[in-house]
Amino acid sequence: MSLKVSLVIVSVLIAATAVLALDNGLARTPPMGWLAWERFRCNTDCKNDPDNCISERLFRTMADLVVSEGYADVGYEYINVDDCWLEKERSFSGQLVADKQRFPSGMRSLADYVHSKGLKFGIYEDFGNYTCAGYPGVLGYLQLDAQTFAEWDVDYVKLDGCYAHPSEMDRGYPEFGYHLNRTGRPMIYSCSWPVYQIYAGMQPNFSSIVEHCNLWRNYDDIQDSWKSLETIFDYYGDNQDVIIPNAGPGHWNDPDMLIIGNFGLSYEQSKTQMALWAILAAPLLMSVDLRTIRPEYKAILQNKKIIAVDQDPLGIQGRRIYKHSGIEIWARPISPTYQNYFSYALAFVNRRVDGTPSDIAVTLQELGLYNPGGYAVEDLYEDVSYGVLTPQTKIKVKVNPSGVVILRADVRPTRALAQQFLEARTPYDPYQQVFQVRRSSFQKK
Repeated sequence: MSLKVSLVIVSVLIAATAVLALDNGLARTPPMGWLAWERFRCNTDCKNDPDNCISERLFRTMADLVVSEGYADVGYEYINVDDCWLEKERSFSGQLVADKQRFPSGMRSLADYVHSKGLKFGIYEDFGNYTCAGYPGVLGYLQLDAQTFAEWDVDYVKLDGCYAHPSEMDRGYPEFGYHLNRTGRPMIYSCSWPVYQIYAGMQPNFSSIVEHCNLWRNYDDIQDSWKSLETIFDYYGDNQDVIIPNAGPGHWNDPDMLIIGNFGLSYEQSKTQMALWAILAAPLLMSVDLRTIRPEYKAILQNKKIIAVDQDPLGIQGRRIYKHSGIEIWARPISPTYQNYFSYALAFVNRRVDGTPSDIAVTLQELGLYNPGGYAVEDLYEDVSYGVLTPQTKIKVKVNPSGVVILRADVRPTRALAQQFLEARTPYDPYQQVFQVRRSSFQKK
């Protein structure tokens, strides 16, 4: 084989790889919006429960409330349909058809309505023969369905993995993403690819997943309970060394929906979910009835300072740095940075059930925060400033049972004297020294 021919083949392979990659420029920060599934599930009984069934009426109502109640103002922008929106059969020409009774105007009309509110529209499908609820899946119709979604002006596609063989997902999910790209319509691509392979005992190819998906599920569906939340905390903490490197601008781990304001979480537990989702750089997709949500839960969902942590442009997912006797500390590097020092969001979580608040006392340097110029520290729920604290300063927080205290520590410029001290000591490497926490450093009651 000649060198010229070899170069041509290599060029073709590179071009093919580039085309197959997602490369849509979307989700530079985790997506935010409202999603139907956890709160409304697959309620299709519009005759007896017209206010709560999966219908165009429900989604129009939620779009209205996202705007009128201030959610859009703080960053929530997607209105996402989940399962059970379809007819049980495709059209004669093979196209997907929205349920004619519950979505009489069709999905393009619903997308137009959502867009008229200044929001974006998301839709659900499944890589298999059927969706999880038994409606038509995309298998065998990948190109047609991608084109249909583009014609409906969809902005976000979630592709589930029921009724599909996990071994086929390494090919199928990238292929569907390729067809989404080919439409020319910018659509966020949410995959359930890794979670089904993990269920099947397979090791997901996260290099390929990161290349082809904007976000992905890698653990169980969230349920409306503190127990369900705790299993997610544990999964993300116990597997963080594998999970964290895959996250970043344009590609995110998805621990599932926000269930704040429903039935299963207390006020303290709701604050904990919001704080840890921000630490995890998670998509913020509310699944709650916005018509009846209580003001204190609405305030959690609209906390601008915690949302800013979640949406931090560095896109570094945080991690659990301490776990002992029901007390956990999670930390996330965020902007602004100074020289080679990050700012941090710090979440102190009390998972004890003995019924009394726990005190946690620790210096900033024991948390890995070494900047000699110190950090401007504030409590993001209480809206209280601690002032500028040095690395040697010991902070003490009182955390309610199943609750959280989340602090933001913004790095401050180093003063000249402190800089001289810094230059005289061992060079600081943030990637090696940060998060080196000693269990004996903490005081608990």
